[in-house]
Amino acid sequence: MAYKNVGRAVPRLEGADKVTGKMRYAADLEFPTALSAKILRSSLPHARIINIDASKAMNLDGVRAVISAADIGPVLVGLRMKDMPLLAHDRVRYVGEPVAAVAADTDEIAEEALTLIDVQYEELPYVTDPVEAIRPGAPVLHDDPAAYKNAPERSIDLPNVQSYGKWTNGDLDAGFDKAARIFEHTFRTPLGFHAYIEPHACTVQIHDDGQVEIWASNKAPFTLRDRLARDLSLDATRIKVHILPVGGDFGGKTSVIEAPICYFLAKRTSKPVRMVLDYSEELSATSHRHPLVITLRTGVDKDGLLCALSAKAIFSGGAYAALKANAEVTVQGPRRVASYYRIPAIQVETLCAYTNQVSCTQTRTPGSPQVTFAMESQIDIIARELGMDPVNFRRMNLLNDGDPTPFGQKLQNIVAKETLQKALDVSGWKKPKSKNIGRGVAIYERPSGAGRSGAGITIERDGAVTVLLGVPDVGPGIHTVVQQIVSEILEIKIDQVHVRVGNTDDSPYDSGTGGSKSTNSVGHAGYQAASEVKDKIVALAAQRLGCTPENLKAQNGRYVAPGRKLMSFSDLMRLAVEQHGAPITHLSVYEPSRAPITSFAAQVAEVEVDSGTGQVKVKKLTTIHDSGTVLNQLSYQGQIDGGVITGLGFAMMEDNSLVDGRMATVNLGDFKIPNVADVPKLTTLLIQGARGPAPFQGKAIAEIPNVPTAAAIANAIDDAVGVRLFELPLTSEKIYSALNHRSC
Repeated sequence: MAYKNVGRAVPRLEGADKVTGKMRYAADLEFPTALSAKILRSSLPHARIINIDASKAMNLDGVRAVISAADIGPVLVGLRMKDMPLLAHDRVRYVGEPVAAVAADTDEIAEEALTLIDVQYEELPYVTDPVEAIRPGAPVLHDDPAAYKNAPERSIDLPNVQSYGKWTNGDLDAGFDKAARIFEHTFRTPLGFHAYIEPHACTVQIHDDGQVEIWASNKAPFTLRDRLARDLSLDATRIKVHILPVGGDFGGKTSVIEAPICYFLAKRTSKPVRMVLDYSEELSATSHRHPLVITLRTGVDKDGLLCALSAKAIFSGGAYAALKANAEVTVQGPRRVASYYRIPAIQVETLCAYTNQVSCTQTRTPGSPQVTFAMESQIDIIARELGMDPVNFRRMNLLNDGDPTPFGQKLQNIVAKETLQKALDVSGWKKPKSKNIGRGVAIYERPSGAGRSGAGITIERDGAVTVLLGVPDVGPGIHTVVQQIVSEILEIKIDQVHVRVGNTDDSPYDSGTGGSKSTNSVGHAGYQAASEVKDKIVALAAQRLGCTPENLKAQNGRYVAPGRKLMSFSDLMRLAVEQHGAPITHLSVYEPSRAPITSFAAQVAEVEVDSGTGQVKVKKLTTIHDSGTVLNQLSYQGQIDGGVITGLGFAMMEDNSLVDGRMATVNLGDFKIPNVADVPKLTTLLIQGARGPAPFQGKAIAEIPNVPTAAAIANAIDDAVGVRLFELPLTSEKIYSALNHRSC
């Protein structure tokens, strides 16, 4: 079906402000009377705090407050599980943990004050490897983690367990008994950073009447308000969070530390307090992606069909579980391992361990890039061990439409094989290639997320339409998509629709971005609000015209009433406002529902490997997406390109691993992320036939493109030079070592 506004490459509403530098982020806001806040962070991975002496810092001119746990009490915070002290009160559990905080007249004074705080520690044994952390006798980070508020249930007696899950479907023993070959491999992925451009920033002001105002770089302002109220025993109706643009999130912008610390400093000084982290803090102390050690044991029958899979995944969760929106989200990620293959018997066991490293959180498809790297690598390994073509092996085992997933879910419109075939056709899979050139393929699927969202619409006297949302702009362009949806429903020009956000007092509730849900949730809220207000407009316009709504007929995009000339819907809106005697307002709230619909993706990587040095050049990445209706071509392609490059970084270079309990990469000179010189030729093809759950049959895209990339590149390297790497990133040093080990 052809649409007027949906499906076009509409320029972004906020685009001009971003490219001209007019966009105002949290750190750009000016508060002339605000104090500068800085955090003193632990220099040790694990230690008992013996004493904190802040007297010298307090005597420094320009210092207005210094706080430690002794001043605020053992306040425990968290997005769900409350196991993280706002300021360490008995011991520190990772390098970078907040120990004290300073508010001063300037950043420079606050920084100097930090150097004057004397902290005496008693060092303790530490553990950073998740496998070692759960062994009997490992250093224990938390004496009784099950006692924390909202701690998940666990049915396992091991030390340092954050969360645990085990799921089985089918007869696993019978499945392995049927296997002609059983393959077992272990894969590792490292600690990784979100690499957003904008650092965390927050300003808190407490007014004389006790009203709290917050300006923060945060992807879920309503959630920030509610959690701050719960954690600090405040009245949520007395907290106002301003909805600001966010300069990148990818799962990391949760602000559970900065806002409450600023609150306590503002309370003590009776002044606004502003905190902006620097990038050394971002890299060493804010939430990261979970490292993973995963072992896959896979059975294949005599016909080359998968017959059983056992997966054991051990995540390194860091010192606290507090930064996860749900402590069990990450450990459930492996539950969808091989979800696009036919496997009659499966068991997945996942565990997240406390370790003496920075705490981890959800990161662009929680758990999936790590697990898919392992699964799609092993699929290639199995195929080659069996003497089969990896593509044909996949074709034999991929789901057909109507097949259940390994855990028994029945999905609609399964196009796994079609997506794979398109990837092969577009990438030139069968074209001849020269020596040391390799091609690899990987597959993934993910459903659209859903969350509670609201949208308010106002029809003005001049026909202008204003849509009020409660979701911040975090980069993907959701405000523009809502503008397209509303203009399409109301049959008006797109520039008649204005989108604005305010604060948590005057905007409709929104659960925030994340989980590939914005177009589905916020889009549905806008769609629902526009559809409902359209009915109101038709009814009021009919009254004005002296007819019934049923007599007001639509004809080829125009409307006609008995005895009247053809009218546009804009004409009806003006008549409706005249009849109403005031602007028409309407609020709709979308309550989430999940449809059994998923989105499939297939990627092909083409690489060139220097067999003398192990250096890898990714020459081309082809990505195919089962996309449903694309609502905004420009934003959709931007999400794909950004996601693929994120996957490239995860595959080839990004690594925040620890050395002696300390992070070695604490600036963007040491922590390598892709730049334009690293980006290969990117090719995209969209399959738009299938029906999706979002408005106008759209499907999610945000988190999908980054997932298959690492496996596709690993498989391409193996195809090029016969080297199989089981650990990310896929560096030239590892390839060189493997090549030389093989030649010995």
